[in-house]
Amino acid sequence: MMKFTKQNFIFLVGGIIIYVVDIGVDFWVASKYFCQGQYSWSILILCFRGLSSLITQIFSYEWFKNDWEGTNTGKLKWIFLVHLFQCGIFIRYWFALKYGCQAAFKQNSIRDASETDPPNFIQKKAVDVVTDINMLRVFKTFLETTPQLFVQIYILMEHGKNNIHQYAAIIMSFCGISISTVDYQISLRTSLPDKAEFHVLPKLVYLFYKLLTITSWILSISLITLLSIRSSVILLIFLWICGFTWVLKQHTTFCKSKKMEYLYRTVVGIILIFTFFNIKGRKTKVCISIYYATHTVVTLGILFVYMFWKPSIIKDIHFTVVSILTILSLVLGIIFLIVYYRHFHPTAYCRPQACSDEVDGEVGQRVETGRFQNFIME
Repeated sequence: MMKFTKQNFIFLVGGIIIYVVDIGVDFWVASKYFCQGQYSWSILILCFRGLSSLITQIFSYEWFKNDWEGTNTGKLKWIFLVHLFQCGIFIRYWFALKYGCQAAFKQNSIRDASETDPPNFIQKKAVDVVTDINMLRVFKTFLETTPQLFVQIYILMEHGKNNIHQYAAIIMSFCGISISTVDYQISLRTSLPDKAEFHVLPKLVYLFYKLLTITSWILSISLITLLSIRSSVILLIFLWICGFTWVLKQHTTFCKSKKMEYLYRTVVGIILIFTFFNIKGRKTKVCISIYYATHTVVTLGILFVYMFWKPSIIKDIHFTVVSILTILSLVLGIIFLIVYYRHFHPTAYCRPQACSDEVDGEVGQRVETGRFQNFIME
């Protein structure tokens, strides 16, 4: 049976605190840049925040509408208004705290209960609402947090100014990426019946794999942006087109409407710019190998371009440090990736029939899995 523990509840509360602090840091950093006359950076940070908020609110409301289809029409009206004012995530956090508290502190003593019994129902509700939140946080991470981390690192490399608000933004970005990726995997293992439990060591290996490979890639993009902003933009657009095309060929079925499905595929294309994203729950050895081999080649290519295009900059201590960090984080990230997939990756994968409303349980039992069956990242 799916379990929502006291530890899960503590992580939930911590996630809420970090989410609120992250909002405050974003506006603080944007205001600092604005006061310093750096209007373009201020506007760019606010644009990242606005775009991620808009898209997460759209998906959040759509899920409420799907879940409450045919019922609670009155509630849907005020739910729409709350999402219109970009506060839908707080409604979801309220439900998560409500069901999570009941599941972790009041219902966890009852073990053997059927799906219709209140204890098991509360456990499932708690898992489902937290899963939805973690899905939305993945969107936010790669639509706002990761791009903002890239911008902050680029500003530090370009101008060499060390301000406390920049470090605050970088630290919060790393925290956001770390928590969202690990929480996502925890939700994945908890929600799907064919996924193994996620223990401490696999969590750490997975965290370092994601964090190091993303860091290396962001540093690489920052380096090419220093050479030419136009080249960087062209590279990012090209990578998004490749990712979006690959997603189209996967024939995803995450959303009920075609418009929402194309929005979902667009977002996944953006995520694929920064990290690998398994959207079908199938074995991805070949795809992930091609993905990170491409990242390695592009990263090395950028460093070679610096050697031949701007050999004078190689003597700069900042370039040396960034180059070493880029290569080191890439190598370590690949090592953690190999360790994770060889020793800690689930041996059971989500089967093709999981695209229906239910998937098979372990003993011929039907187990409802909801949206997460079509939203897989390994």
